[in-house]
Amino acid sequence: MSSSRLTLDELRGRIASGAVDTVVLAMTDMQGRLQGKRVAADFFLTDVVPGAAEGCGYLLAVDVDMNTVDGYAVSSWDAGYSDLVLAPDLGTLRMVPWHPATAMVQCDVTHHDGAPVSVSPRQVLRRQLDRLAGHGWHAYAGTELEFIAFRDTYEQAWDRDYHGLTPVNQYNVDYSILGTSRIEPLLRRIRNGMAGAGLTVESAKGECNPGQHEIAFKYGPALATCDDHAVYKTGAKEIAAQDGVSLTFMAKYDEREGNSCHVHLSLRDDTGAPVMAGDGPHGFSPVMEHFLAGQLACLADFALLLAPNVNSYKRYVEGSFAPTAIAWGRDNRTCALRVVGHGPSLRFENRVPGGDVNPYLAVAALVAAGLHGVERELPLQAEFTGNAYASRAPRVPATLRDAVDAFERSAPAAAAFGEDVVRHYAHAGRTELAAFGRAVTDWERRRGFERL
Repeated sequence: MSSSRLTLDELRGRIASGAVDTVVLAMTDMQGRLQGKRVAADFFLTDVVPGAAEGCGYLLAVDVDMNTVDGYAVSSWDAGYSDLVLAPDLGTLRMVPWHPATAMVQCDVTHHDGAPVSVSPRQVLRRQLDRLAGHGWHAYAGTELEFIAFRDTYEQAWDRDYHGLTPVNQYNVDYSILGTSRIEPLLRRIRNGMAGAGLTVESAKGECNPGQHEIAFKYGPALATCDDHAVYKTGAKEIAAQDGVSLTFMAKYDEREGNSCHVHLSLRDDTGAPVMAGDGPHGFSPVMEHFLAGQLACLADFALLLAPNVNSYKRYVEGSFAPTAIAWGRDNRTCALRVVGHGPSLRFENRVPGGDVNPYLAVAALVAAGLHGVERELPLQAEFTGNAYASRAPRVPATLRDAVDAFERSAPAAAAFGEDVVRHYAHAGRTELAAFGRAVTDWERRRGFERL
Protein backbone atom coordinates (compact mmCIF):
# COMPACT_ATOMS: atom_id res chain seq x y z
CA MET A 1 0.00 0.00 0.00
CA SER A 2 1.26 3.49 -0.83
CA SER A 3 2.55 5.76 1.92
CA SER A 4 -0.52 7.97 1.46
CA ARG A 5 -3.14 5.21 1.63
CA LEU A 6 -2.99 3.67 5.07
CA THR A 7 -3.89 0.41 6.73
CA LEU A 8 -5.05 0.66 10.31
CA ASP A 9 -1.74 -0.86 11.48
CA GLU A 10 0.21 1.73 9.48
CA LEU A 11 -1.87 4.49 11.03
CA ARG A 12 -1.18 3.08 14.50
CA GLY A 13 2.55 3.17 13.77
CA ARG A 14 2.41 6.77 12.57
CA ILE A 15 0.42 7.83 15.60
CA ALA A 16 2.88 6.09 17.92
CA SER A 17 5.82 7.85 16.23
CA GLY A 18 4.12 11.26 16.37
CA ALA A 19 3.84 11.51 12.57
CA VAL A 20 0.03 11.72 12.88
CA ASP A 21 -1.78 13.55 15.67
CA THR A 22 -5.11 14.39 13.99
CA VAL A 23 -7.69 12.35 12.07
CA VAL A 24 -10.34 14.05 9.95
CA LEU A 25 -13.58 12.10 10.28
CA ALA A 26 -15.71 13.00 7.25
CA MET A 27 -19.03 12.10 5.66
CA THR A 28 -20.44 13.52 2.42
CA ASP A 29 -23.59 15.63 2.67
CA MET A 30 -26.38 16.18 0.13
CA GLN A 31 -24.40 18.94 -1.55
CA GLY A 32 -21.38 16.66 -2.03
CA ARG A 33 -19.33 18.41 0.68
CA LEU A 34 -17.16 16.76 3.31
CA GLN A 35 -18.65 17.36 6.76
CA GLY A 36 -17.51 16.01 10.10
CA LYS A 37 -14.93 16.70 12.75
CA ARG A 38 -11.24 16.53 13.55
CA VAL A 39 -10.48 14.07 16.33
CA ALA A 40 -7.32 13.47 18.32
CA ALA A 41 -5.44 10.54 16.80
CA ASP A 42 -5.23 8.54 20.05
CA PHE A 43 -8.96 9.00 20.62
CA PHE A 44 -9.62 7.77 17.09
CA LEU A 45 -7.80 4.51 17.88
CA THR A 46 -9.22 3.93 21.34
CA ASP A 47 -12.82 5.06 20.84
CA VAL A 48 -13.80 5.65 17.21
CA VAL A 49 -12.32 2.49 15.64
CA PRO A 50 -13.90 0.02 18.09
CA GLY A 51 -17.09 2.06 18.22
CA ALA A 52 -17.97 4.97 15.96
CA ALA A 53 -18.65 8.68 16.20
CA GLU A 54 -21.81 10.73 15.93
CA GLY A 55 -22.98 13.82 14.12
CA CYS A 56 -26.22 15.77 14.10
CA GLY A 57 -28.75 14.30 11.69
CA TYR A 58 -29.31 17.75 10.26
CA LEU A 59 -26.19 17.20 8.13
CA LEU A 60 -28.55 15.42 5.73
CA ALA A 61 -31.39 17.91 6.14
CA VAL A 62 -29.99 21.40 5.53
CA ASP A 63 -29.55 23.68 2.54
CA VAL A 64 -26.22 24.94 1.21
CA ASP A 65 -26.19 27.71 3.87
CA MET A 66 -26.64 25.10 6.66
CA ASN A 67 -30.15 26.37 7.41
CA THR A 68 -32.40 23.82 9.06
CA VAL A 69 -35.22 22.90 6.69
CA ASP A 70 -38.60 21.43 7.60
CA GLY A 71 -40.03 18.51 5.68
CA TYR A 72 -37.27 15.89 5.88
CA ALA A 73 -38.08 12.49 7.38
CA VAL A 74 -34.50 11.74 8.40
CA SER A 75 -34.10 14.74 10.72
CA SER A 76 -36.36 17.53 11.93
CA TRP A 77 -37.42 19.72 14.85
CA ASP A 78 -40.19 17.23 15.60
CA ALA A 79 -37.58 14.46 15.87
CA GLY A 80 -35.34 16.66 18.01
CA TYR A 81 -32.52 16.76 15.45
CA SER A 82 -30.99 13.68 17.04
CA ASP A 83 -27.60 12.26 16.10
CA LEU A 84 -26.75 9.81 13.37
CA VAL A 85 -23.73 7.52 13.48
CA LEU A 86 -20.58 8.24 11.45
CA ALA A 87 -19.14 4.78 10.85
CA PRO A 88 -15.58 5.01 9.49
CA ASP A 89 -14.78 2.98 6.38
CA LEU A 90 -11.22 2.01 7.24
CA GLY A 91 -10.54 1.25 3.59
CA THR A 92 -10.55 5.00 2.97
CA LEU A 93 -7.76 5.87 5.43
CA ARG A 94 -5.28 8.26 3.84
CA MET A 95 -2.82 11.01 4.66
CA VAL A 96 -3.77 14.66 4.10
CA PRO A 97 -0.39 16.13 3.17
CA TRP A 98 -1.52 19.75 2.89
CA HIS A 99 -2.25 19.71 6.65
CA PRO A 100 0.53 18.76 9.08
CA ALA A 101 0.35 15.38 10.86
CA THR A 102 -3.16 14.74 9.57
CA ALA A 103 -4.93 11.64 8.28
CA MET A 104 -8.50 11.27 7.03
CA VAL A 105 -11.14 8.58 7.01
CA GLN A 106 -14.48 8.75 5.19
CA CYS A 107 -17.62 7.47 6.83
CA ASP A 108 -20.88 5.77 6.06
CA VAL A 109 -23.89 7.25 7.83
CA THR A 110 -25.99 4.79 9.83
CA HIS A 111 -28.74 4.72 12.41
CA HIS A 112 -27.86 3.70 15.96
CA ASP A 113 -28.95 0.11 15.24
CA GLY A 114 -26.39 -0.08 12.44
CA ALA A 115 -28.90 0.19 9.60
CA PRO A 116 -27.66 2.44 6.77
CA VAL A 117 -29.29 5.83 6.32
CA SER A 118 -30.83 5.31 2.90
CA VAL A 119 -30.70 8.97 1.83
CA SER A 120 -26.98 9.38 2.60
CA PRO A 121 -25.26 9.94 -0.78
CA ARG A 122 -22.68 7.21 -0.16
CA GLN A 123 -25.49 4.77 0.66
CA VAL A 124 -27.49 5.79 -2.42
CA LEU A 125 -24.49 4.79 -4.53
CA ARG A 126 -23.79 1.62 -2.53
CA ARG A 127 -27.35 0.43 -3.18
CA GLN A 128 -26.96 0.79 -6.93
CA LEU A 129 -23.53 -0.87 -6.91
CA ASP A 130 -25.06 -3.79 -4.98
CA ARG A 131 -27.74 -4.11 -7.66
CA LEU A 132 -25.04 -4.08 -10.31
CA ALA A 133 -23.07 -6.76 -8.44
CA GLY A 134 -26.19 -8.92 -8.57
CA HIS A 135 -25.59 -9.12 -12.31
CA GLY A 136 -21.92 -9.97 -11.74
CA TRP A 137 -20.75 -6.51 -12.82
CA HIS A 138 -18.74 -3.72 -11.22
CA ALA A 139 -18.67 -0.05 -12.20
CA TYR A 140 -15.50 1.91 -12.89
CA ALA A 141 -15.78 5.67 -13.07
CA GLY A 142 -13.77 8.81 -13.70
CA THR A 143 -14.88 12.38 -12.97
CA GLU A 144 -13.41 15.42 -14.74
CA LEU A 145 -13.82 18.53 -12.59
CA GLU A 146 -13.18 22.04 -13.86
CA PHE A 147 -12.69 25.13 -11.70
CA ILE A 148 -12.03 28.86 -12.11
CA ALA A 149 -9.23 30.34 -10.00
CA PHE A 150 -8.95 33.96 -8.84
CA ARG A 151 -6.17 36.11 -7.39
CA ASP A 152 -8.51 37.14 -4.57
CA THR A 153 -8.76 35.29 -1.27
CA TYR A 154 -12.04 33.67 -0.27
CA GLU A 155 -12.49 36.36 2.39
CA GLN A 156 -11.91 39.15 -0.14
CA ALA A 157 -14.36 37.52 -2.54
CA TRP A 158 -16.99 37.34 0.20
CA ASP A 159 -16.44 40.96 1.25
CA ARG A 160 -16.80 42.07 -2.39
CA ASP A 161 -20.01 40.06 -2.76
CA TYR A 162 -18.12 38.11 -5.45
CA HIS A 163 -17.95 41.17 -7.75
CA GLY A 164 -14.86 42.39 -9.57
CA LEU A 165 -12.71 39.34 -8.88
CA THR A 166 -9.48 38.91 -10.84
CA PRO A 167 -9.13 35.57 -12.64
CA VAL A 168 -5.64 34.08 -12.73
CA ASN A 169 -5.70 34.27 -16.55
CA GLN A 170 -7.10 37.11 -18.61
CA TYR A 171 -7.89 35.08 -21.74
CA ASN A 172 -8.75 31.59 -23.01
CA VAL A 173 -5.86 29.25 -22.05
CA ASP A 174 -7.39 25.99 -23.29
CA TYR A 175 -4.44 23.57 -23.68
CA SER A 176 -2.01 26.52 -23.41
CA ILE A 177 1.30 25.63 -21.78
CA LEU A 178 2.11 29.34 -21.43
CA GLY A 179 -1.26 30.10 -19.85
CA THR A 180 -1.08 27.27 -17.33
CA SER A 181 2.46 28.28 -16.34
CA ARG A 182 0.99 31.46 -14.83
CA ILE A 183 -0.69 29.34 -12.16
CA GLU A 184 1.60 26.30 -12.17
CA PRO A 185 2.75 26.80 -8.55
CA LEU A 186 -0.85 26.34 -7.38
CA LEU A 187 -1.62 23.56 -9.85
CA ARG A 188 1.55 21.74 -8.81
CA ARG A 189 0.69 22.03 -5.11
CA ILE A 190 -2.77 20.61 -5.77
CA ARG A 191 -1.47 17.79 -7.98
CA ASN A 192 1.23 16.78 -5.51
CA GLY A 193 -1.12 17.14 -2.56
CA MET A 194 -3.66 14.85 -4.19
CA ALA A 195 -0.97 12.31 -5.10
CA GLY A 196 0.06 12.39 -1.46
CA ALA A 197 -3.55 11.67 -0.50
CA GLY A 198 -3.59 8.56 -2.67
CA LEU A 199 -5.17 9.88 -5.87
CA THR A 200 -3.53 8.99 -9.19
CA VAL A 201 -2.96 12.27 -11.02
CA GLU A 202 -3.06 12.22 -14.83
CA SER A 203 -2.68 15.81 -15.98
CA ALA A 204 -3.56 19.47 -15.65
CA LYS A 205 -4.69 21.71 -18.50
CA GLY A 206 -6.16 25.10 -19.15
CA GLU A 207 -9.78 25.57 -20.16
CA CYS A 208 -11.82 28.18 -22.03
CA ASN A 209 -13.06 30.65 -19.44
CA PRO A 210 -10.43 33.09 -18.11
CA GLY A 211 -8.83 31.46 -15.06
CA GLN A 212 -10.42 28.09 -15.79
CA HIS A 213 -8.43 24.87 -15.35
CA GLU A 214 -8.88 21.14 -15.01
CA ILE A 215 -6.84 18.56 -13.10
CA ALA A 216 -7.61 15.00 -14.20
CA PHE A 217 -7.26 11.80 -12.19
CA LYS A 218 -7.20 8.15 -13.26
CA TYR A 219 -10.46 6.24 -13.22
CA GLY A 220 -11.10 3.59 -10.58
CA PRO A 221 -13.83 1.59 -8.82
CA ALA A 222 -16.91 3.80 -8.67
CA LEU A 223 -17.15 4.22 -4.90
CA ALA A 224 -13.42 4.97 -4.56
CA THR A 225 -13.62 7.49 -7.41
CA CYS A 226 -16.44 9.35 -5.64
CA ASP A 227 -14.53 9.30 -2.36
CA ASP A 228 -11.48 10.73 -4.13
CA HIS A 229 -13.61 13.35 -5.89
CA ALA A 230 -14.88 14.64 -2.53
CA VAL A 231 -11.35 14.74 -1.10
CA TYR A 232 -10.02 16.56 -4.16
CA LYS A 233 -12.76 19.17 -4.22
CA THR A 234 -12.27 20.02 -0.54
CA GLY A 235 -8.48 19.80 -0.73
CA ALA A 236 -8.17 22.03 -3.79
CA LYS A 237 -10.10 24.78 -1.99
CA GLU A 238 -8.01 24.36 1.15
CA ILE A 239 -4.73 24.52 -0.78
CA ALA A 240 -5.94 27.57 -2.73
CA ALA A 241 -6.83 29.31 0.54
CA GLN A 242 -3.38 28.51 1.95
CA ASP A 243 -1.87 30.18 -1.14
CA GLY A 244 -3.99 33.32 -0.71
CA VAL A 245 -6.16 32.71 -3.77
CA SER A 246 -9.60 31.18 -4.36
CA LEU A 247 -11.26 28.87 -6.81
CA THR A 248 -14.84 27.90 -7.58
CA PHE A 249 -16.42 24.73 -8.89
CA MET A 250 -19.85 26.32 -9.32
CA ALA A 251 -21.51 25.19 -12.54
CA LYS A 252 -21.86 28.64 -14.09
CA TYR A 253 -19.83 31.47 -12.59
CA ASP A 254 -20.51 33.95 -15.41
CA GLU A 255 -21.96 34.14 -18.90
CA ARG A 256 -18.99 32.34 -20.45
CA GLU A 257 -18.21 28.64 -20.32
CA GLY A 258 -19.32 26.91 -17.12
CA ASN A 259 -17.46 24.40 -14.99
CA SER A 260 -18.29 20.89 -16.14
CA CYS A 261 -17.81 17.54 -14.44
CA HIS A 262 -17.97 14.94 -17.18
CA VAL A 263 -18.48 11.45 -15.72
CA HIS A 264 -17.03 8.40 -17.49
CA LEU A 265 -18.42 4.94 -16.71
CA SER A 266 -17.50 1.41 -17.75
CA LEU A 267 -18.26 -2.09 -16.45
CA ARG A 268 -16.21 -5.17 -15.64
CA ASP A 269 -17.32 -8.63 -14.61
CA ASP A 270 -16.25 -10.63 -11.57
CA THR A 271 -13.07 -11.73 -13.34
CA GLY A 272 -12.11 -8.15 -14.23
CA ALA A 273 -12.97 -8.57 -17.91
CA PRO A 274 -14.64 -5.61 -19.68
CA VAL A 275 -18.38 -5.97 -20.22
CA MET A 276 -19.26 -3.19 -22.66
CA ALA A 277 -17.10 -4.23 -25.63
CA GLY A 278 -18.42 -6.86 -28.04
CA ASP A 279 -19.00 -7.92 -31.62
CA GLY A 280 -22.07 -5.78 -32.27
CA PRO A 281 -22.36 -2.51 -34.16
CA HIS A 282 -19.80 0.09 -32.99
CA GLY A 283 -17.95 -2.71 -31.17
CA PHE A 284 -20.67 -2.84 -28.52
CA SER A 285 -21.83 -5.83 -26.51
CA PRO A 286 -25.59 -6.32 -25.97
CA VAL A 287 -25.03 -5.12 -22.40
CA MET A 288 -23.54 -1.88 -23.68
CA GLU A 289 -26.45 -1.34 -26.06
CA HIS A 290 -29.04 -1.82 -23.32
CA PHE A 291 -27.04 0.11 -20.73
CA LEU A 292 -26.65 3.09 -23.05
CA ALA A 293 -30.32 2.90 -24.03
CA GLY A 294 -31.16 3.14 -20.34
CA GLN A 295 -29.12 6.33 -20.07
CA LEU A 296 -31.18 7.91 -22.83
CA ALA A 297 -34.45 6.70 -21.34
CA CYS A 298 -33.76 7.96 -17.81
CA LEU A 299 -31.62 11.07 -18.30
CA ALA A 300 -34.46 13.57 -18.02
CA ASP A 301 -35.98 11.73 -15.05
CA PHE A 302 -32.65 11.55 -13.21
CA ALA A 303 -31.38 15.03 -14.12
CA LEU A 304 -31.92 16.24 -10.55
CA LEU A 305 -29.13 13.90 -9.40
CA LEU A 306 -26.82 15.20 -12.15
CA ALA A 307 -27.67 18.92 -11.85
CA PRO A 308 -28.91 19.66 -8.32
CA ASN A 309 -28.94 23.47 -8.14
CA VAL A 310 -30.64 26.43 -9.81
CA ASN A 311 -27.27 27.52 -11.16
CA SER A 312 -26.63 24.07 -12.69
CA TYR A 313 -29.09 24.72 -15.50
CA LYS A 314 -27.40 27.93 -16.64
CA ARG A 315 -24.72 25.74 -18.31
CA TYR A 316 -27.05 24.27 -20.91
CA VAL A 317 -26.53 26.77 -23.72
CA GLU A 318 -26.24 25.84 -27.38
CA GLY A 319 -22.68 25.89 -28.65
CA SER A 320 -21.22 26.01 -25.13
CA PHE A 321 -19.88 22.41 -24.95
CA ALA A 322 -22.54 21.79 -22.28
CA PRO A 323 -25.23 19.50 -23.71
CA THR A 324 -28.82 20.36 -24.52
CA ALA A 325 -29.77 17.25 -26.56
CA ILE A 326 -30.42 13.82 -25.04
CA ALA A 327 -28.62 11.81 -27.69
CA TRP A 328 -25.52 9.65 -27.97
CA GLY A 329 -22.67 9.89 -30.42
CA ARG A 330 -19.20 8.51 -31.02
CA ASP A 331 -16.72 11.10 -29.75
CA ASN A 332 -19.37 13.78 -30.32
CA ARG A 333 -19.16 16.59 -27.77
CA THR A 334 -22.50 18.06 -28.84
CA CYS A 335 -24.39 15.07 -27.37
CA ALA A 336 -25.28 14.51 -23.72
CA LEU A 337 -23.75 11.03 -23.99
CA ARG A 338 -20.40 10.66 -25.72
CA VAL A 339 -19.01 7.18 -26.36
CA VAL A 340 -15.22 6.94 -26.39
CA GLY A 341 -12.56 4.24 -26.38
CA HIS A 342 -12.36 0.86 -28.06
CA GLY A 343 -12.26 -2.70 -26.81
CA PRO A 344 -11.27 -2.81 -23.12
CA SER A 345 -11.30 1.01 -22.90
CA LEU A 346 -14.85 1.37 -24.29
CA ARG A 347 -16.96 3.58 -22.07
CA PHE A 348 -19.50 6.38 -22.18
CA GLU A 349 -19.20 9.92 -20.88
CA ASN A 350 -22.19 11.76 -19.44
CA ARG A 351 -21.62 15.47 -20.14
CA VAL A 352 -24.61 16.80 -18.16
CA PRO A 353 -23.07 17.27 -14.67
CA GLY A 354 -21.36 20.51 -13.69
CA GLY A 355 -18.70 21.16 -11.09
CA ASP A 356 -21.41 21.46 -8.41
CA VAL A 357 -22.49 17.83 -8.78
CA ASN A 358 -22.58 15.35 -5.92
CA PRO A 359 -20.51 12.51 -7.44
CA TYR A 360 -22.17 9.73 -5.45
CA LEU A 361 -25.63 10.72 -6.65
CA ALA A 362 -24.49 11.22 -10.23
CA VAL A 363 -22.77 7.83 -10.51
CA ALA A 364 -25.74 6.19 -8.76
CA ALA A 365 -28.00 7.76 -11.41
CA LEU A 366 -25.84 6.42 -14.24
CA VAL A 367 -25.80 2.90 -12.79
CA ALA A 368 -29.54 2.94 -12.11
CA ALA A 369 -30.28 4.20 -15.63
CA GLY A 370 -28.09 1.51 -17.15
CA LEU A 371 -29.76 -1.24 -15.15
CA HIS A 372 -33.15 0.12 -16.22
CA GLY A 373 -32.08 -0.45 -19.81
CA VAL A 374 -30.49 -3.85 -19.21
CA GLU A 375 -33.33 -5.31 -17.17
CA ARG A 376 -35.86 -4.24 -19.81
CA GLU A 377 -33.58 -5.01 -22.77
CA LEU A 378 -34.21 -1.56 -24.20
CA PRO A 379 -33.10 -1.17 -27.83
CA LEU A 380 -30.47 1.45 -28.56
CA GLN A 381 -31.44 4.22 -30.93
CA ALA A 382 -29.17 5.09 -33.82
CA GLU A 383 -26.00 7.03 -33.19
CA PHE A 384 -26.36 10.77 -33.69
CA THR A 385 -23.87 12.35 -36.06
CA GLY A 386 -23.45 16.06 -36.64
CA ASN A 387 -24.49 18.97 -34.44
CA ALA A 388 -26.88 17.74 -31.76
CA TYR A 389 -27.57 21.31 -30.65
CA ALA A 390 -29.51 21.73 -33.89
CA SER A 391 -31.30 18.38 -33.66
CA ARG A 392 -34.85 17.49 -32.72
CA ALA A 393 -33.65 15.13 -30.00
CA PRO A 394 -35.33 15.35 -26.57
CA ARG A 395 -33.79 18.08 -24.45
CA VAL A 396 -32.01 18.12 -21.12
CA PRO A 397 -34.38 19.72 -18.57
CA ALA A 398 -34.05 23.49 -18.85
CA THR A 399 -34.64 24.38 -15.19
CA LEU A 400 -34.34 22.87 -11.74
CA ARG A 401 -38.14 22.98 -11.44
CA ASP A 402 -38.48 20.79 -14.54
CA ALA A 403 -35.93 18.35 -13.11
CA VAL A 404 -37.62 18.12 -9.71
CA ASP A 405 -41.02 17.54 -11.31
CA ALA A 406 -39.60 14.79 -13.53
CA PHE A 407 -37.80 13.08 -10.64
CA GLU A 408 -40.86 13.18 -8.37
CA ARG A 409 -43.16 11.52 -10.89
CA SER A 410 -40.60 9.09 -12.29
CA ALA A 411 -41.46 5.40 -12.03
CA PRO A 412 -37.83 4.41 -12.82
CA ALA A 413 -36.59 6.67 -10.01
CA ALA A 414 -39.00 5.18 -7.47
CA ALA A 415 -38.11 1.64 -8.56
CA ALA A 416 -34.35 2.21 -8.48
CA PHE A 417 -33.86 4.50 -5.48
CA GLY A 418 -36.98 4.00 -3.35
CA GLU A 419 -39.69 6.47 -2.44
CA ASP A 420 -37.74 7.72 0.59
CA VAL A 421 -34.78 8.82 -1.53
CA VAL A 422 -37.04 10.37 -4.18
CA ARG A 423 -38.95 12.37 -1.55
CA HIS A 424 -35.73 13.47 0.17
CA TYR A 425 -33.95 14.82 -2.89
CA ALA A 426 -37.08 16.26 -4.50
CA HIS A 427 -37.60 18.17 -1.24
CA ALA A 428 -34.00 19.38 -1.42
CA GLY A 429 -34.64 20.62 -4.94
CA ARG A 430 -37.82 22.43 -3.94
CA THR A 431 -35.98 24.01 -1.00
CA GLU A 432 -33.36 25.34 -3.42
CA LEU A 433 -36.12 26.68 -5.70
CA ALA A 434 -37.85 28.42 -2.79
CA ALA A 435 -34.60 30.08 -1.70
CA PHE A 436 -33.94 31.32 -5.22
CA GLY A 437 -37.52 32.53 -5.56
CA ARG A 438 -37.03 34.79 -2.54
CA ALA A 439 -33.74 36.23 -3.78
CA VAL A 440 -33.42 39.58 -5.57
CA THR A 441 -30.57 39.35 -8.07
CA ASP A 442 -28.11 41.91 -9.41
CA TRP A 443 -29.69 41.40 -12.84
CA GLU A 444 -33.05 42.55 -11.49
CA ARG A 445 -31.54 45.61 -9.83
CA ARG A 446 -29.66 46.63 -12.96
CA ARG A 447 -32.78 46.35 -15.10
CA GLY A 448 -35.26 47.79 -12.67
CA PHE A 449 -33.66 50.29 -10.30
CA GLU A 450 -34.09 53.30 -12.61
CA ARG A 451 -35.68 52.11 -15.82
CA LEU A 452 -38.76 50.33 -14.51
